[in-house]
Amino acid sequence: MTDNIENLIIEHLRAIRAKQSDQDERLDRIESRLNGLEVTVAGMRRDLAHMYAEVVEQRADYDRLSARVDRIERRLDLRDE
Repeated sequence: MTDNIENLIIEHLRAIRAKQSDQDERLDRIESRLNGLEVTVAGMRRDLAHMYAEVVEQRADYDRLSARVDRIERRLDLRDE
């Protein structure tokens, strides 16, 4: 009787160990996918920062051109007042 109980316990422990191994593999895959997502999000943030920088530069260019046009209009006395 004791042998049967010991064998049953050993079988349960083996099943638990196998399940734990499966869970470890699954967690490794999830961590790998999450890492890939983090890299993707970081790339998207970098791209957005570059795009924002370009918008700021374009706005600065527009402001400079607008100031030049205003100055030219003043010199040529073309302003509507």
